[in-house]
Amino acid sequence: MICLETRLKGFPSKVFSCPSVRKIFVNVRPLTEFDSNAIDEHDLHQAEKNILLRRRENNIPTIRNILKRLKLNKTSSEDIDKLKNELLKLPNDTHPRLWTYEDRPKETLLCDPSKIATNYVEFSQACKFNNMLRMNQLGNYTGQKSYYLFGKLAELEQALIRYALSVLKQKQFRLLAVPDILPKHIIEGCGMATDGDRNQVYKLDSGDCLSGTSEMALAGYFSNKLLKENDLPIKVAAVSRCYRAETSGLQEEKGIYRVHQFTKVEMFSICSELESHEMLQHFKDIEIEIFKNLNLHLRLLDMPPIELGASAYEKYDLEAWMPGRQMWGEISSCSNCTDYQAKRLNIKYTTNKGQNKWVNTINGTATAIPRLLIALLETNQKGKNLLVPDILKDYLNTSTLMKEKSIPEVKLVKQIKSKQ
Repeated sequence: MICLETRLKGFPSKVFSCPSVRKIFVNVRPLTEFDSNAIDEHDLHQAEKNILLRRRENNIPTIRNILKRLKLNKTSSEDIDKLKNELLKLPNDTHPRLWTYEDRPKETLLCDPSKIATNYVEFSQACKFNNMLRMNQLGNYTGQKSYYLFGKLAELEQALIRYALSVLKQKQFRLLAVPDILPKHIIEGCGMATDGDRNQVYKLDSGDCLSGTSEMALAGYFSNKLLKENDLPIKVAAVSRCYRAETSGLQEEKGIYRVHQFTKVEMFSICSELESHEMLQHFKDIEIEIFKNLNLHLRLLDMPPIELGASAYEKYDLEAWMPGRQMWGEISSCSNCTDYQAKRLNIKYTTNKGQNKWVNTINGTATAIPRLLIALLETNQKGKNLLVPDILKDYLNTSTLMKEKSIPEVKLVKQIKSKQ
């Protein structure tokens, strides 16, 4: 790997006299793997090819212009900050196998299509009949895309969390309780933009942000750490609320399919560069095990470059068939971020030979509640009964989700001040 600190040694020394600037380049993902001592046009061309493959915003022309000014010694601190910001926008490299995928994922069906139910009650109707969910008339105090789970549906959420954690405990994961409020640089270090019209991050007045996934807090926990090779791989998990500012108006994503906040069980690993691909397969296998035991109809997608987030080198999505929507819906994913996050958050390990190297990070979803509830209730039905998968019966002490007592309807009342 070529570090940008090394590549920038050819520039005028006074430009990089500030130690913080040199540290910036230490923590920036290298453009490509070459042996030259300076960023040349070939490097930029390779980075640009990767950007275009992913169909991301191409900022290479901007980087070229700033580098030209640096070489001419015509720059300012503003230009250096601009270069830093543009370099940090560069996406991770893309796994070579994905370069031939074009725009479509490679699909593996993990179920028997003949066993997919044709008679079902759609999720929202099932919840309405059983008095288990409310989404209407909540805008006056919680805003759109909010929801309340009642009775057995709320218990089912907790059962799914406990079930997922029991599986992860068997797989030697260590559970952490993490904060939901994080500084901006941690979220950006994980590859999530906090600025721009289409960012998904909620910002607080203090400048901190609400976490979109516990992956961010777990990665932040290891920031500025120097680990030992014998400590790797590290596998941790967390349960947290996840906050997403962006929602969708698409009909197929109505209801609780895409909401502003939800509960998720997240897996995260710190490992060496030689272990990361195998760890990704391990995460994928865990996800398949968890959801197969819930009697869901699944398909696995090896995602193409266009579907990769900035931090992902390779990614798998796991989708469940949702009869009420007549579509496959994503319920889980896992990504290999190689050293992308490590270089932004300064996470290294010392080899047994005394060499310091960047770690690799892997993340995956063990349980994301709202969509899982949709697939679970629409798939596990017998007549009007909503069945509980065998694996969850010990957590719920029931085999069916019984009808709850009716919850009084909420009506908005406009308060009118009386005249004195």
